[in-house]
Amino acid sequence: MPDIDIDFCFNRRQEVIDYVGRKYGADKVVQIVTFGTLAAKGVLRDVGRVMDLPYAFVDSIAKMVPNELNITLDRALEMNPELRKLYQEDEQVHHLIDMSKRLEGLPRHTSMHAAGVVICQKSADEFVPLSRGSDGSITTQFTMTTLEELGLLKMDFLGLRTLTVIHDAVNFIEKSTGIRLDMEHLDYDDKAVLASIGTGKTEGVFQLESAGMKSFMKELKPQNLEDVIAGISLYRPGPMDFIPKYIKGKNEQGDVAYSCPQLEPILSPTYGCIVYQEQVMQIVRDLGGYTLGRSDLVRRAMSKKKQSVMEKERANFVYGNAEEGVPGCVAKGIDEKVAGHIYDEMMDFAKYAFNKSHAACYAVVSYQTAYLKYYYPVEFMAALMTSVIDNPKKVSEYILTCRNMGIELLPPDINEGESGFSVSGSSIRYALTAIKSVGRNVIDEIVAERRERGAFTNLKDFITRMADKDMNKRAIENFIKAGALDSLGGTRKQFMSVYVQILDSISKDKKNNLAGQMSLFDLAAQEDKEEYDIRMPDVGEYTKEMRLAFEKEVLGIYVSGHPLEEYQELWQHHITNTTNDFALDEENGSVKVQDQTNVVVGGMIAGKTVKYTKNDKIMAFLNLEDLVGNVEVVVFPKDYEKYSTLLLEEAKVFIKGRVSVEEDKDAKLICEQIAGFDEANMQEALFKPVYRGGNGSYQSRGGYGGYSGSYGRRNGGQSGLAVGQGATGAISQSGQISKMPGGIWIQFPDLATYHAQEQQLLSAIADSDGNEDVVIFLRDTKGIKILPPNLRVSADEGLKRRLSEIFGEQNVKVVANLLKSSRKCIKIRS
Repeated sequence: MPDIDIDFCFNRRQEVIDYVGRKYGADKVVQIVTFGTLAAKGVLRDVGRVMDLPYAFVDSIAKMVPNELNITLDRALEMNPELRKLYQEDEQVHHLIDMSKRLEGLPRHTSMHAAGVVICQKSADEFVPLSRGSDGSITTQFTMTTLEELGLLKMDFLGLRTLTVIHDAVNFIEKSTGIRLDMEHLDYDDKAVLASIGTGKTEGVFQLESAGMKSFMKELKPQNLEDVIAGISLYRPGPMDFIPKYIKGKNEQGDVAYSCPQLEPILSPTYGCIVYQEQVMQIVRDLGGYTLGRSDLVRRAMSKKKQSVMEKERANFVYGNAEEGVPGCVAKGIDEKVAGHIYDEMMDFAKYAFNKSHAACYAVVSYQTAYLKYYYPVEFMAALMTSVIDNPKKVSEYILTCRNMGIELLPPDINEGESGFSVSGSSIRYALTAIKSVGRNVIDEIVAERRERGAFTNLKDFITRMADKDMNKRAIENFIKAGALDSLGGTRKQFMSVYVQILDSISKDKKNNLAGQMSLFDLAAQEDKEEYDIRMPDVGEYTKEMRLAFEKEVLGIYVSGHPLEEYQELWQHHITNTTNDFALDEENGSVKVQDQTNVVVGGMIAGKTVKYTKNDKIMAFLNLEDLVGNVEVVVFPKDYEKYSTLLLEEAKVFIKGRVSVEEDKDAKLICEQIAGFDEANMQEALFKPVYRGGNGSYQSRGGYGGYSGSYGRRNGGQSGLAVGQGATGAISQSGQISKMPGGIWIQFPDLATYHAQEQQLLSAIADSDGNEDVVIFLRDTKGIKILPPNLRVSADEGLKRRLSEIFGEQNVKVVANLLKSSRKCIKIRS
């Protein structure tokens, strides 16, 4: 039986599960178990731990397993010659992998399915065995696939953050304008909203905010909701190959050709492309004479990649099957070859196809968010930032979006702010809960006190009214630093000077009152008391830099401004990537930038850690901060010496370098060139221009590489260096290598091994400074890569010996003479 998926507002998803339990009975509604399995890398590490092998040794073996979805150890041994060689020659590695193979794929632990719930006619224990989860909740012992096979009803109650954003935005709009939007009855053919999607400025728009999707939308320029539905369906691995054909068909509809006339009514809405599962079902019905039920079986076989079923159905589709009542294409006058070609196209696409109803639901939510952003940008952005309040990187990204949209972001304010982001006129008020070291309960008390007894009038009034409600010195100090008390009639510097004195005075008064003591001051008139009140000292205000630093300290980001905001246009002109592109996405475990690509980032040096190498040379690790986040930059000794005058804290610089991606970590940047903002201001182009691909990374121009998104680089998106790249005159215009580059050569069996050992190589050559190139040679593809000029070394015996100890003497050679060669340029793909 098929399962049923329903998306709910994230904040109220649990209410739905509770409701279903009450309606059908708690004994009939049970959540579903899932099993975490021992995957290739994980099983090696677990088995290695049990075998008491050194962690570093096991980790090095695990890292040789290629990063491929659902990879197995057998597949890894086929793909990586180095791993295969170790397996064949090293008895310990052989035993480790053999033991791991025996356990691979077995369940490792249990957990609760994120959304799945099974609903039974009778008590669940009459149908399936049950177990108790770690939190005490009851779950099934069967997984969802087994439950489906048993014919039980499985429902996925999914919490969709975007629905919460829409709900909050509608409430903000009603509060600020008095209008209650009916999101179910919008005009879904609003050309202004569709045009806004076509600009590619779709930050925060559901399903359309990735870099690749922005590029696609700019090219697609949707004219109606149908275009958005098709765009969401096509921008996925597999269907991406149809994007150029779809756009060409949309722009040149008269040139669209169909394999046979019967296809035109089915494929004309999508300009000759098979985009939806429903189209596959309609093709087999209209061309092959299938029934509705049989057409769904074909769709399911294709989507589940059941090869035997697909091959059997090919014959039925083309030639028919009289016993099963299928006439087939040939009987309907369609040529045998044409029918076979159509079936091949269906098989290629149906492996990845979306069903249109699913895509349409997504497109409706996409349109609703685009509508809100276009007509009510302040309310929408406030709701959007509230939804990601626990993710400072996303908040920073959306703050930059607000600034680009002309929306002012106001500091938190105890007299206006709420627990989340809120609307204040045409501006957004920062969330009070974002202030560090202030609990949610304190914020709720402040809001309740303000609503019950009115706004706070001054600092003493605030501290007096909140003194009994878990308000401590740290919380008050952080409120001051965040600017949340700016509306109380004083400067932040004044408040910092007197708040402790006010707090102590209130505490002392409480003790006296409890003891029943009175002082002469208590008998004085009110006007006399005011004369002796603690007054704000005449100390002025902190500098803008200090205020911004305090905001960054307690909020994690700058609110009232940014040290780089006056340079924003210059910054955007020279960079190829923001620091957010280096951040690990917790949802898919990847980063936007691609390993080994050359990029340019810019920002302010927020931190600098100096390290000394074995040869007492200086290298540095920088924390570079831009308008949206920060990234770690590694500066090796040669570059540190060259650019040391620019490497000062708070210095504003552009850095060109090479991306280094590690598993389950934020990516880093290996520095190659540095330039100050002043230098950039005087130059049109600081570094050699590079071109942004659809996935947010940048590479050389060429090919149709704009739609690779997060699924990897396509046709034009190679990122490796060719032989001699960076070495003048090494490659002729014909693409032939005229000379074999000299220098120190290090041989690796394949690219995966090189990537796994790259950091060891860079550390080994960090102390060596000279004029000879470091040349990487890949044995399997005969590919060659010359490291950048800033990594040139002195190829002496000491360096050769050091590299030989790490990589093996047979893999390290010094080539002194430039030998003639006619070998073709071979690129190393990252």
